Amino acid sequence: MKPIALLTTIPSDSHNWNLVFIQLFLQENGFEVVNLGPSVPYDLLLDACVQHQPDLLIVSTINGHGYIEGKELIKRVRALDIMKERPVFIGGKLSTDANMSYLYAVELEQAGYSKAYCSDQDMQHFKTQLQLISQKAAVSREVQ
Repeated sequence: MKPIALLTTIPSDSHNWNLVFIQLFLQENGFEVVNLGPSVPYDLLLDACVQHQPDLLIVSTINGHGYIEGKELIKRVRALDIMKERPVFIGGKLSTDANMSYLYAVELEQAGYSKAYCSDQDMQHFKTQLQLISQKAAVSREVQ
């Protein structure tokens, strides 16, 4: 059984091409992907977390509001018992001010994200994290 990745955006982000790219990347790295599509309301995301119990949650955003809405999103996600310890990543264009992206990434991690990505160079780190999550999910499923 493949590990499950839940893929979403923030509520104001109506872009879809980033979701298609990340979905294909996740699938190539051995994940089953539940793609919620663009402009996902918080309640829909929370319901999907409970329903699918993903091995990880990925928030992809390119409209520049990832920092603002991402903080509210992680607060709500981490309030769910099922998601307290699950890896949650956010990445893309976190701000309309590229010079502030690294600072915002740190703040998003302090707010509860496992990792906030804001650079193309982050893809190797992301891929390594996917491998670790996949291995952990396989061991967890064997124990059950």
